[in-house]
Amino acid sequence: MTNLVPIGRALISVSDKSGLLDLARALAARGVELISTGGTSGMLRTAGLTVRDVSDVTGFPEMMDGRVKTLHPNVHGALLALRDDDEHLLAMAAHGIEPIDLLIVNLYPFEETVAKGADHATCIENIDIGGPAMIRAASKNHRFVTVLTDPADYQPLLDQMAAHGGATTLAFRQKMALTAYSRTAAYDAAVSNWLAGEIGETAPRYRSFAGKLAQGLRYGENPHQGAAFYTDGSKREGVATAKQWQGKELSYNNINDTDAAFELVSEFAGAGPACAIIKHANPCGVATGATLEEAYARAYDCDRTSAFGGIVALNRPLDAATAERITEIFTEVVIAPGASDEARAIFAAKKNLRLLTTAGLADARAKGTAFKQVAGGFLVQDRDAGSLTAADLKVVTKRAPTEAEMADLLFAWKVAKHVKSNAIIYVKDGATVGVGAGQMSRIDSTRIAARKSQDMAEALGLSTPLTRGSVVASDAFFPFADGLIAAAEAGATAIIQPGGSMRDDEVIAAADAAGLAMVFTGMRHFRH
Repeated sequence: MTNLVPIGRALISVSDKSGLLDLARALAARGVELISTGGTSGMLRTAGLTVRDVSDVTGFPEMMDGRVKTLHPNVHGALLALRDDDEHLLAMAAHGIEPIDLLIVNLYPFEETVAKGADHATCIENIDIGGPAMIRAASKNHRFVTVLTDPADYQPLLDQMAAHGGATTLAFRQKMALTAYSRTAAYDAAVSNWLAGEIGETAPRYRSFAGKLAQGLRYGENPHQGAAFYTDGSKREGVATAKQWQGKELSYNNINDTDAAFELVSEFAGAGPACAIIKHANPCGVATGATLEEAYARAYDCDRTSAFGGIVALNRPLDAATAERITEIFTEVVIAPGASDEARAIFAAKKNLRLLTTAGLADARAKGTAFKQVAGGFLVQDRDAGSLTAADLKVVTKRAPTEAEMADLLFAWKVAKHVKSNAIIYVKDGATVGVGAGQMSRIDSTRIAARKSQDMAEALGLSTPLTRGSVVASDAFFPFADGLIAAAEAGATAIIQPGGSMRDDEVIAAADAAGLAMVFTGMRHFRH
């Protein structure tokens, strides 16, 4: 199989022109003939480089507003011809086709155009046709042709040519072909998913998702699992867009937990200072406060044991006072929409503490797509963007919630959305005081949350459980009255739950008997 292949002719057609002039100058200095299209050709010529227009190669002018310019046998034959096949060489000679050894193409900015909210017609015009066709042709023929689709690969190409007398190795061409095929696959996925949304198709016959490598990871959930982190180009604020100021590289589990923490705290974008502390993708404390420091302290006091080594997310820029409090225990990651210089200086003394900042909070109401792999396929659904106001709730008991209870019920409901099912959340005065997550039965979650609250009260030197006088949220309906009765025994005075059980009447009767206020949401928040 061919190994070293010298580069004599290059075809360049790019939308992203970053780094292109330096590359083109370096190629020209090596005697590489440059062929180019439209605006790229003009830019290179203005820079004083000798460039041949692609229309000279094809014998046809660029036409139809640039839609047709490279779709021609003189281009595709030059890319696809096997240089060790006599019939291919004879065909090239008979039709005056000269080989192209290097293809440099990046595609029309379709993803960026969609992200900017452009209209349908503009998005359509930014679907590249000739580019993907050339990339696929060159990639298929990588035994002889080098293909570049990313400016990040310009310098590696020049390094290859410098090391091998103007040639590239087969290993390099294979790697570039892999990158190229991955790029066109991601591009096609973006187009197909956009079009599905445009026509309201929720279950297209074929579905694909794509991402760009953000970083390789040391391992996955466990050391024996390989892993990597990819971004999807959506620009949603969070761990993928955050700037890391200090600390070790994030691990797979760090990224997963930080995402969970930031998504939860973003539920409180319009509220006062708020803090969420996450451990193993579940919240162990969520609270609001008059200050960010107070919000952190109240969240920490929900479950100090679990908070050790956890992830802290804030809905306001990190300040010095809050930074001082956070550094009192070991914390893996802190993420916030900004941080003061004083706060960063305080964290600098904790070299293992990662600090991430974002440009803002995530939009908790934004629509999106979530998918999960299963054996032989994957499940796709809309992300859970459900939210409620007091006006959406139905009071089903004789007693209606007080104003204070209603505020805590809505707070608890926001938290319930981010706790693994079966989820039970006790809240008092804008802070969680007990969280039961991921149990096989709802009664177990109810009791675990109450027990943890009692343990925390004892640790704080209090004589009564933190759940005394709280409200409770359940992510799904109570199938029996036992869970509700257990919540009442823990001291809850009001309950928010979806309703919809065949035994709702029994549950409502038990609530009335206990003097509880209860509201139905008509919406559940399963999270598996």
